[in-house]
Amino acid sequence: MAKVKTAYVCNECGADFMRWQGQCNECGAWNSITEVRLGSVKTTGIRQGYAGAAQARVMRLDEVDLQEVPRFSSGFAEFDRVLGGGIVPGSAILIGGAPGAGKSTLLLQLMCGLAEQGSALYVTGEESLQQVAMRAQRLGLPSTKLNMLAETNVETVCLLAQQEKPRVMVIDSIQVMHLADIQSAPGSVSQVRESAAFLTRFAKQYNIAIIMVGHVTKDGSLAGPKVLEHCIDCSVMLEGDTDSRYRTLRGNKNRFGPVNELGVFAMTGQGMKEVKNPSAIFLTRGKEDQSGSIVMVLWEGTRPLLVEIQGLVDHSPLNNPRRVTLGMEQNRISMLLAVMHRHAGIQMADQDVFVNVVGGVKVNETSADLATLLALVSSFRDKPLPNDLVVFGEVGLAGEIRPVPSGIERLKEAAKHGFKRAIVPMGNKPKENIPGMEVVAVSKLAEALEAI
Repeated sequence: MAKVKTAYVCNECGADFMRWQGQCNECGAWNSITEVRLGSVKTTGIRQGYAGAAQARVMRLDEVDLQEVPRFSSGFAEFDRVLGGGIVPGSAILIGGAPGAGKSTLLLQLMCGLAEQGSALYVTGEESLQQVAMRAQRLGLPSTKLNMLAETNVETVCLLAQQEKPRVMVIDSIQVMHLADIQSAPGSVSQVRESAAFLTRFAKQYNIAIIMVGHVTKDGSLAGPKVLEHCIDCSVMLEGDTDSRYRTLRGNKNRFGPVNELGVFAMTGQGMKEVKNPSAIFLTRGKEDQSGSIVMVLWEGTRPLLVEIQGLVDHSPLNNPRRVTLGMEQNRISMLLAVMHRHAGIQMADQDVFVNVVGGVKVNETSADLATLLALVSSFRDKPLPNDLVVFGEVGLAGEIRPVPSGIERLKEAAKHGFKRAIVPMGNKPKENIPGMEVVAVSKLAEALEAI
């Protein structure tokens, strides 16, 4: 019996080691190195032509054919937006999300629509064909043309797909797929890595778009080795709380378009529905002015998004007052409170501070700094802010208000939703007046506090 070759791979960065050790020397992660059993010559011998080329040959850069690969629509405009304009033939797409987020529902709707236009294959490894058919019947989807397959062996799936020649294929999910020559259980590091690499090569060689479903860990990141995200072309995450009907589809990696693009869906009894105007669903405010509430304009991918930020400041009975944030980074809130104390003379060291981004949106950019501070000051002074006021801007450690990208587009989006007044950085002041909106440009934090 031939000796099985093993290697030790870091799940975080994919670095290889000769033996196991507690800490990875490349990324510094602890207890992330796992044993991987390598495949036999039969499995590893098909690695040629990984990028789809039949034979490898050297070419000059100017000899490469620059003709754009024609995309085709998925049937969902929000899904196409996240992918950069549509599905590219021969691409490998990985969609992840928490259990119950709606990954299988969204892909089943997508595949039933694509099957009406061409050949499509849905491979299920976690559910039976009866379960998938019952979901399609419950959602009222057309089911006469979609091809289904219940299989977990990657070689068998690719062999049948080679005969069917689908334009797009879904693998649900990559964690249950396995290769016969890998001597480990499905879901292990080696099985997930080799199965994803096998499917990616198959997609490029036969020009079939493959969408793989990936599980997530308890901290929300994709389960499996980090190599899984490196070998695919697009990585998107379907996010949303179980108690909310809205889901956001965010692109984390895209070789064919911009990253950090955002698509919004609503989970209904008929499946996932697109939200054409995401700003409207996050602006469900009352008619009366309220203290601690303000609206800001985020920039998500290639479009603006209006969200409401709520701040609550209350006297703390504890020796160490709490700093609780939902949708924002807690360390940045502590930094902004220090800036406000130093440059505006407002101290909240003995107060509990709570910050919430309405609608479950996660704010990853610094343009929310000024709006967050004004919301906290409004709650601290119990002074309501006008409902028709919109604010954005980055706050520096010296108390200066720094400009943010795409300021004009943010103001136009706010004016389109009926906002009459805006407080923006001096660098984002428009050269021409925006109809129906008064723009107040500030350069210091103290000026912004006086403007409210």
